[in-house]
Amino acid sequence: MKITYLGHASLSIEAHGKTILVDPYITENELAKHIAINTLEADYILITHAHEDHIVDVEAIAKRTGAILISNFEIISYFEKKGLKGHPMNIGGSWKFDFGKIHMVNALHSSSFPDGSYGGNPCGFVLETKHHKIYIAGDTALTYDMRLIPKMIGYIDLAVLPIGDNFTMGVKSALKASDFLECKKVLGYHYDTFDYIKIDKIKAINKFAKKRKELNLLPIGDSLKI
Repeated sequence: MKITYLGHASLSIEAHGKTILVDPYITENELAKHIAINTLEADYILITHAHEDHIVDVEAIAKRTGAILISNFEIISYFEKKGLKGHPMNIGGSWKFDFGKIHMVNALHSSSFPDGSYGGNPCGFVLETKHHKIYIAGDTALTYDMRLIPKMIGYIDLAVLPIGDNFTMGVKSALKASDFLECKKVLGYHYDTFDYIKIDKIKAINKFAKKRKELNLLPIGDSLKI
């Protein structure tokens, strides 16, 4: 499995011959100007919640690629009215797709579309393939619900956690989340995009290292494999 960081909370995941995008926010992110969305492949797009900094490029990418959207009922209904294809889910549910299984899990945040309309409950996802499981937290606070993920779904190979603070968990909470998840390998996201969420990256990496854990902070456009 190959995970490419596209900036902010956006990812491209290659698994079993399919490409899954997560929360595409690229064209309005000054730090991701070198990412050309017209060249991005997408078979599926995971959407954790309806805030603009997670959906701004969904429509353009999905119309060009024919990607199937996966999100909560409200978000899928919103985009289906625009002619896009989607698979609605809700928290606690799972579904087997051709690339693997998606589990929709809880996230503690808010969710509304840029026009102020209701975006349903925010969520995270566990992507389970034949060989790996990765947890994509979405925008969330630290919650005890994270303890349930390894107990119910199994060993997590990689946890993708927000670390920018202010709107989501910060580094300290993300480190505790990795304890709850029983996961030593973390990919940080949702940081540095705005002044509110700028972090000291070296300090963050060292905090994880002191606990014998690995925090990956990828340059935008770079990838890691698991």
